[in-house]
Amino acid sequence: MILDSLRWDSSPWPATLAGRRVLITGAARGIGAALAARLHERGARVALAGLEPDLLAAVAAGCGSAPWWTCDVTDRDRVEEVAGLAVRELGGLDVVVANAGVAAQMPIIGGDPSVLEQSLRVNVLGVYNTLRAAGPHISHERGYALAIASLAAAVQAPLLGAYSASKAAVEALGNTFRAELRPWGAKAGVAYFAELDTDMTRRGFGTEAAAAMTGSGRASSIVSAVTPLNVGIDALERGIARRSKRVVAPWWVGGVLPARMLAQPVVDAAAQRGLRDILDIARKERVELTTPQPDSDR
Repeated sequence: MILDSLRWDSSPWPATLAGRRVLITGAARGIGAALAARLHERGARVALAGLEPDLLAAVAAGCGSAPWWTCDVTDRDRVEEVAGLAVRELGGLDVVVANAGVAAQMPIIGGDPSVLEQSLRVNVLGVYNTLRAAGPHISHERGYALAIASLAAAVQAPLLGAYSASKAAVEALGNTFRAELRPWGAKAGVAYFAELDTDMTRRGFGTEAAAAMTGSGRASSIVSAVTPLNVGIDALERGIARRSKRVVAPWWVGGVLPARMLAQPVVDAAAQRGLRDILDIARKERVELTTPQPDSDR
């Protein structure tokens, strides 16, 4: 099986990043920051948006003094404004990467409902706001939008109900947007990652309950092994250059996606050992979102 993320796109647009004008949300840290640095290395012109000005300024400085703006992606007006500013600074827009997102564990019974509410606001409405604002500017034959979803969009595990629900919605938005961009020659993709080595992974799932869920000797630990960040960034570089439908990392995620209905029972079964105790632990834990949100005490 040949994965979209591993083959050249059939588009006449050359598979090079040089000169491409790219807006990245969630660019202050993690995937967004590393991707900005990589695309700048490859000759792209990047513009950055995020919540943490000091971190954004540092990332921008390493990307040739790239333009950057603080931006809460749940604020539709601000996202529209930032998209317009990026177009003005870059002289147009070829690529948008809707990367901003949050995570936290949440058992459905007894978990904190605000985790689900804020996950939907940031991960779903934030992606929608980003695609909506950038869409008119990338609606051309070289245009490309990439929505960052997760393997959790396809296969769900205990404690990840809020995150999985939000990323499944991101997958749906990305797939829908692909069809809607096609009349203009633009393309859209969805990125699916297993756990990458980022502070989001460490902060979001570095809990007692998560440690018990993925502990040594548990079958579920196999699919939750942390992958080096550069593996994800390599995949993103290829996917953006080729305007791919799907971007996956590590490689085996590409095999899970079409077999998701078969993979789900395996994950369900693997997660059962000690699950009652793990859920009890999770209900008592105070969890924080991976990035503090404006007007939020989380």
